[in-house]
Amino acid sequence: MLKWLCLSVFVIVFDQLTKFWVMTNFDLYDSIALLPSVNLTYVHNTGAAFSFLSSADGWQRWFLAAIALIATIVLTVWLSRLKRDERWMAVTLSLILGGAVGNLYDRMSYGYVIDFIDVFYKTWHWPVFNVADSAISVGVVMMLIDAFRGDKSAATK
Repeated sequence: MLKWLCLSVFVIVFDQLTKFWVMTNFDLYDSIALLPSVNLTYVHNTGAAFSFLSSADGWQRWFLAAIALIATIVLTVWLSRLKRDERWMAVTLSLILGGAVGNLYDRMSYGYVIDFIDVFYKTWHWPVFNVADSAISVGVVMMLIDAFRGDKSAATK
């Protein structure tokens, strides 16, 4: 099932290309409207999801990088052990893996993650995110769906 790593590589490349485009075309905190409730806003996130730990003194860079590295190893081993018919889980793990590596690259290269998708309603803003975050989120939702679907083979016995 390691053939699904191609999906992870696609996520990493697309994530890094979009971040590079934002970095080269925007100054930090520049923002433009894309849709009525979506802006392209260039920010640096030194924390984790939803800027968790972003106000820490810098130790979080290495802590979060270590977690991402461990997750990368675990997800790759898990993916390698899937059966041929477990395509849904292969896609799930590949999306999460690609997103984790995309953000890990940023954290190791810059000390922060580049975020730029700003979704809002009136004055309420969701934390700014990126392609890697989106891939992780979609993968986690797919994993939850899989968990709630249950084991279909046990149900047919």
